[in-house]
Amino acid sequence: MYSIRTKLLRQLKLRHVAYKSSSAASAEPFLNGSSSSYVEEMYESWRADPSSVHKSWQIFFARTEGGAGPGEAHESVPNMPLYPIYSSAQGGIAQPQMAGESVGATIKTSQGVISKHHNFQRLLRSYQASGHHIAKLDPLGIASADLDDTIPDILTLGHYNFTKADMDSYFQLPKYTYLGGDEKELTLRETVARLERIYCGSIGTEFMHLHNPVAREYIRKWVEKPDVNNMSAEEKRILLARLVRSTRFEEYLAKKWPSEKRFGLEGCEVLIPAMKQIIDIASSRGVDSFVIGMPHRGRLNVLANVCRKELEKIFNQFNPDMCPEDEGSGDVKYHLGMYHRRINHLTNKEVELSVVANPSHLEAVNPVVCGKVRAHQFYNGEQKGEKTMAILLHGDAAFSGQGVVYETMHLSELPSYSTGGTIHIVVNNQVGFTTDPRFSRSSPYCTDVAKVVNAPIFHVNADDPEAVMHVCNIAANWRTDWEKDVVVDLVCYRRNGHNESDEPSFTQPLMYKRIKSKSTVLQKYSQQLLDESVVTQQDIDDEVASFDKILNDAYNASLATTKMKLTDWLDSPWDNFFECDSNKVPLILPTPSTGASEDVLQKVAEKFSEDPPIQIHNGLKRVLKLRRKMVDAGEADWALGEALAFGSLLMEGYHVRLSGQDVQRGTFSHRHHVLHDQEVDGKIYNPLQNLSPEQQKYSVSNSSLSEFGVLGFELGFSQHNPNSLVIWEAQFGDFFNTAQPIVDQFISSGQDKWYRQSGITMLLPHGFEGMGPEHSSARMERFLQMCDDNEDSTYEGVSMDTQLWDCNWQIMNLTTPANMFHALRRQMYMKMRKPLIVFTPKSLLRHPKARSNYSEMATGTSFKPIIPEAGDSSNAKKLVLCTGRVYYDLLDEREKAGLSDQIAITRVEQLHPFPHQLLKEELARYGPNTEVCWAQEEHKNAGAWTFVKPRVQNHLGERKISYVGRSPAASAATGNKKLHKSEYGNMIQDFLKL
Repeated sequence: MYSIRTKLLRQLKLRHVAYKSSSAASAEPFLNGSSSSYVEEMYESWRADPSSVHKSWQIFFARTEGGAGPGEAHESVPNMPLYPIYSSAQGGIAQPQMAGESVGATIKTSQGVISKHHNFQRLLRSYQASGHHIAKLDPLGIASADLDDTIPDILTLGHYNFTKADMDSYFQLPKYTYLGGDEKELTLRETVARLERIYCGSIGTEFMHLHNPVAREYIRKWVEKPDVNNMSAEEKRILLARLVRSTRFEEYLAKKWPSEKRFGLEGCEVLIPAMKQIIDIASSRGVDSFVIGMPHRGRLNVLANVCRKELEKIFNQFNPDMCPEDEGSGDVKYHLGMYHRRINHLTNKEVELSVVANPSHLEAVNPVVCGKVRAHQFYNGEQKGEKTMAILLHGDAAFSGQGVVYETMHLSELPSYSTGGTIHIVVNNQVGFTTDPRFSRSSPYCTDVAKVVNAPIFHVNADDPEAVMHVCNIAANWRTDWEKDVVVDLVCYRRNGHNESDEPSFTQPLMYKRIKSKSTVLQKYSQQLLDESVVTQQDIDDEVASFDKILNDAYNASLATTKMKLTDWLDSPWDNFFECDSNKVPLILPTPSTGASEDVLQKVAEKFSEDPPIQIHNGLKRVLKLRRKMVDAGEADWALGEALAFGSLLMEGYHVRLSGQDVQRGTFSHRHHVLHDQEVDGKIYNPLQNLSPEQQKYSVSNSSLSEFGVLGFELGFSQHNPNSLVIWEAQFGDFFNTAQPIVDQFISSGQDKWYRQSGITMLLPHGFEGMGPEHSSARMERFLQMCDDNEDSTYEGVSMDTQLWDCNWQIMNLTTPANMFHALRRQMYMKMRKPLIVFTPKSLLRHPKARSNYSEMATGTSFKPIIPEAGDSSNAKKLVLCTGRVYYDLLDEREKAGLSDQIAITRVEQLHPFPHQLLKEELARYGPNTEVCWAQEEHKNAGAWTFVKPRVQNHLGERKISYVGRSPAASAATGNKKLHKSEYGNMIQDFLKL
């Protein structure tokens, strides 16, 4: 297909040379994006039915496929006959011009007739490609949705030299349009009327950017066929009932709590029936689980009327005197999530609905939702997302302004991240807080970012509910049939300000004058159905009264409630995971040993080091040879220790998923979990996926160059099922800062706000080795600052398991492969799930001393939060506490100075929860005159110093802990080699000082 397309374009360039002298040609740019797509579609039509295209194209395509050389496929246009043009005024066929009087003489057609036929087809194409620019989308009638009030010249008849005399002439319809239905030809007048109705009415369809001509054909069938969007009387009554619920819910909240912020849906009440229509269609097509992500506007309405959250529990959130009876700080009502299973009454099938809790950071929830959907599909065994679907709601300003929208969409077609398509619904207020769209985006539409993934986009006037139902119908079917993203842009307005107490007329005076005088969509649609005799006024009054009673009953029930539970708002319940007491309160249970049997360790190690059944690089052969030597010696370096953790968990039935930039090989070329054949492109071998037929799946995926999107995706994956070890690794530790909102708003605080646990693990390469400011520090201090323990407490008598249960996350800076092995396995063995942040080494990956024996990972062994000084410390004058790779620097320098008996070094491997009891025991080994200091390679205003100082000091009493390390600095690290060595020398000098 590619080669024939190339030949076609080369032929057309030469054909253009012959044609461009005509006035029609000179006014048209040659082979623009639309024209080249037009030629491709003509070619596809010709291949299906040669008679469906004009004779000139028949000859052209036939000669091109027959091998005609450049310029040889074209035959001069005036010598070719044209489809006849009918004229109602003439009452029959306009006879073509003839070359001679005799029968059978060569037919010659005038240039004018050819031009009209050609221009007719160009007109069709222009409406299909650009009709959306003049669609009647704004319910306020103020602005154009594409920010351009002009009419494109290509949508005017004058552009094609059509006159009034042509309006009643008949033109044969090409095969790439469905305007005529069963009719094969239409007058120009009727053609334009139908094009205006289809492409320039309440719906503006963008689909001609789709690369696949079959996909374009699919959309055309849905939008062009006559009466394709007709609704039955019953469907209209259902739509009205849903509008009643959506509208009356907001009115009820406004009446009961007029001063409360709720970010209501007024102005886009059609969102509720839109979402229910999508769920109805998708459910009928086999989807039974829907994961929803959305901003705060309309959230309560969605929870109530789409997901059927108990109304009394929603109303409880408005009670200022009500406290949660379970642990956690909670969140505002318009950030909360939920999970619910219910029967879809139109399909009579059970559906699962989950709304993911999210912060005010607009769009940050997008990748979390997609990751959760991917996990759901994985555990369901879905191949193409046929059972589980994501629905993402957006605001117009956020959709065009937030980069994570692009990052998430960019994942949609990647093998390890695809979810079979997301339905995006934009609640297009035509304003972002107070910012006019002309100042908030550079693109015509807020949805233009979706074109990067070839998503069809349906702009629709939200005051036309039946048009909204039609595009939702198309969107749901598109996602099911094509397994790709699709966008529904609900062009609406915001009846109130940014929230209910905001005054919007300060900045949008004209808009809000219109809004104040505007009827609601419910009022307009009710009148429409009355005029159509679909319903009576009594029908409408009964529907309103019925829902009002439901609201009042729920409100009265809420008054009897004295406490609420955060668990009622969980978006990811883990059934039967926690062991609870008789009151269903989870028990704090001890973490068992995280060691593995030596047989399992040996099996994993042998598989990880054996020669694979493919032709690998010679350098990798040497790597595997070195691994086999370690296996024979019964020891592990960092890569092998990690592989032993992964492999043993896989054999125990835990799914392991490792994701991030370059994780298959490892940024520092140490991991090599996916081996590539040197002779066959794309042929790979994953040793950890070949341990045993009974093992769980190991997924190791190089991600796109994204941190925000990918970390959010992996977080979402981790929330669906607690029996997955889900790991995101940064290429360099400091790169996590482009994913800071996921860390701040979800990982560090998710349990406290939303009672939602996660075992997400972050591996952040960290270490000061002269690599400059951007490749040294993973900003340990930021993570430690967000830890939730009390620096003034010694946690006397509190077990580590209790500390783990109470903490918001775990922070580690490890020094041995064995501790890395145990830390990873503990993630699955704990009777709870907590995020794990590991500052991983770089130089230690190959450091000869950074190795562990199998005995340190065998059955009965466990993670060591503190590793005490191994040597004789009875005469130590100085106890140095440290964490991470700096230990090996200190160890080497101490040996060089011959001070091993005078300076003791203890490693704090787990910084949070801080190992108070173990540290207390370690300090007790040393006399009262032993100097205690903290040594770190980071600058004084960074690293762990400010975190550990008060915690260690609490155990020292009158003695003071001192500091050894670099001076404060604004930059994470110096980029100058000499300065780096100087700083290191000063640190070592202080370390050795007695």
